[in-house]
Amino acid sequence: MSGLPNCPKCNSEFTYEDGSLLICPECSHEWTLEAENGTDIKTVKDANGNVLNDGDTVTIIKDLKVKGSSSVLKMGTRVKNIRLVDGDHNIDCKIDGFGAMKLKSEFVKKI
Repeated sequence: MSGLPNCPKCNSEFTYEDGSLLICPECSHEWTLEAENGTDIKTVKDANGNVLNDGDTVTIIKDLKVKGSSSVLKMGTRVKNIRLVDGDHNIDCKIDGFGAMKLKSEFVKKI
């Protein structure tokens, strides 16, 4: 065989290379060999394109409605000591006066 790894999604042995991607013809999953080796590092960027890190301080760039509440996070609210996580909302934080929150990086800018 070709020596390529099996598909991580469906475990198919019929994977093939297309440029730098590995593709599974059975489930259409695409991935890189670096992701297979665990060296694929996902970067999180703010609204201006700056790379965010754990512990950074950010500012909210627009008014955000708080789900399940009638309150609003105002533009310019400073959020200290953020934690980056995987998922739909990629920032976990605590905001003074609101408590624990999950934010999307596209609505913040790094200070």
